[in-house]
Amino acid sequence: MKIDLHRVTVRELTADYEDNQEGGVIGYGGKLDIRPPYQREFIYKDKQRQAVIETLTKDFPLNVMYWAAREDGTFEVIDGQQRTISICQYVEGDFAVKGRYFHNLQVDEKEQILNYELMVYLCSGTDSQKLDWFETINIAGEKLTDQELRNAVYSGSWVADAKRYFSKNNAPAQGLASKYMNGTPNRQDYLETVIKWISPGSIEEYMAVHQHNPNANELWLYFQSVIAWVQATFPKYRREMKGLPWGDLYNQFKGTAWDSAKLEEQITALMMDEDVTNKKGIYSYVLSGQEKHLNIRAFSDNEKREAYERQQSICPICTDSFQIEEMEGDHITPWRDGGKTNAANCQMLCIEDNRRKGAK
Repeated sequence: MKIDLHRVTVRELTADYEDNQEGGVIGYGGKLDIRPPYQREFIYKDKQRQAVIETLTKDFPLNVMYWAAREDGTFEVIDGQQRTISICQYVEGDFAVKGRYFHNLQVDEKEQILNYELMVYLCSGTDSQKLDWFETINIAGEKLTDQELRNAVYSGSWVADAKRYFSKNNAPAQGLASKYMNGTPNRQDYLETVIKWISPGSIEEYMAVHQHNPNANELWLYFQSVIAWVQATFPKYRREMKGLPWGDLYNQFKGTAWDSAKLEEQITALMMDEDVTNKKGIYSYVLSGQEKHLNIRAFSDNEKREAYERQQSICPICTDSFQIEEMEGDHITPWRDGGKTNAANCQMLCIEDNRRKGAK
């Protein structure tokens, strides 16, 4: 690996800057690939990119950047993409700093920025060496997400097409399902989640198999099917639906003919039930019937003490006497049959009998 230090002016960096919104971002007279396949999307917030420009205007040193030299004489950014795009966007007039766009500046102020020299390390080597170096120098910066690193390892036509659907602000996936998904597209949360849903194995295994596919149509069509199923099965939206494992539920229950009206009746009743402490789990419960998703409210210490004293420390199943610490609260009338979590419906069972009862 060969490494050389170069000085590049902002004028040179921003020459022929272009962002075509399809993943291709170039600068430096068309010779610099600012967003290679293994790079993350632009994630700087306004305060961060303004800080970059203020560093330039005050002639303070900006952290060194790293480019990799290609065999065809062009370069790609290994580290410094966020700073590079911030600089290019400002010179292009995309945002203002302290109320002033680049075109609002005086001639001498513009020249000061354009003549500012950036320190750039140029390295040459194999693709694997560049990726290794990329991971190493990013340890000290804003940590890459697991999916961003996967995108680097499995870069190719499939990743490029998948990112078009799932990895940009205002991407099709965000417009279709933002109210159902956690995270943000540009940190690869959507892409990671959907691959988890569709893949019976690991995310890495799925990406390795599809790395050189010409497109990500299978993933996009699957995602559309999941969201369409959710909207048809649960037509009334509630905020508790955001971030649920919809793909897993789709995979398991898509073959059942659900009555959405009856499901809605159940959901409404469960939302109003004070014993249900995990409202988000209601959707998994009405499909699976497993109470574990609901986190039914436990009996309070006072309710358990009242039942213990009423029973005179006797377990009604085995009829032995126990200390209260050796017993657990149990619903006399099960919750699923309408029994409430209150003192009148509480009985104390020894731990062994309670666990045996719960296993039935």
